[in-house]
Amino acid sequence: MDNLFRNVTDVTPRRGFLGRVAGAMAVGLAGFATPVRAQTAAARSGGPDWPGALRGRHRKVVDGYEANGGFPLAFAYTFLVTNEPSDATAVIILRHGAFPIALGHEMWRKYKIGESFKIIDPETKAPAVKNPFLQPKPGVLLIDDIAIDKLLANGAVIGACNIALQVQSKMLAGNTNVTAEAAAKEWAANIVPGVTVLPSGTWGVNRAQEAGCTYCAGG
Repeated sequence: MDNLFRNVTDVTPRRGFLGRVAGAMAVGLAGFATPVRAQTAAARSGGPDWPGALRGRHRKVVDGYEANGGFPLAFAYTFLVTNEPSDATAVIILRHGAFPIALGHEMWRKYKIGESFKIIDPETKAPAVKNPFLQPKPGVLLIDDIAIDKLLANGAVIGACNIALQVQSKMLAGNTNVTAEAAAKEWAANIVPGVTVLPSGTWGVNRAQEAGCTYCAGG
């Protein structure tokens, strides 16, 4: 399956991409720590026991730290389809470079997410101006059911990192000439329905493992 999604998303080499995003996050967090802490207190974490009750005895958390051609979603999908539906739950954490998968189409268009993160829409073969993993046309993705909306409908539990939301919205606020605060509010209001905003992605990975999920790297 390693080659399955290479034609879906044109991702820059991992070290280069992670280096740029990590550097930007480090700069952003250095002068942004207090606002981030204030925002995490209000995050929709679902309570201290998130993700709460999970279906079945087989439980997997996919740590999506890079968009990686949709593999954080694909790994969750393959886990679910190789287990009895009533006996398995997949949890997906979208953090760091994978966070934009949690955003609705309008945020991708307005903030030029595809252009900024070098993500190609497999339908248009151009930088994505919509979320390519949300409500795609049939046949656009090699497996239709890895779409984030399909996974949610099939019982996947999906959380998104609030710190990534804060830092990345600040990074891209200039693409649409709004303030960092306005961008963060707009991104928070345009999270894909059914996705839970978590205090941080690492917080979510920890809570899922504490709830009995085994770990899968999704980057």
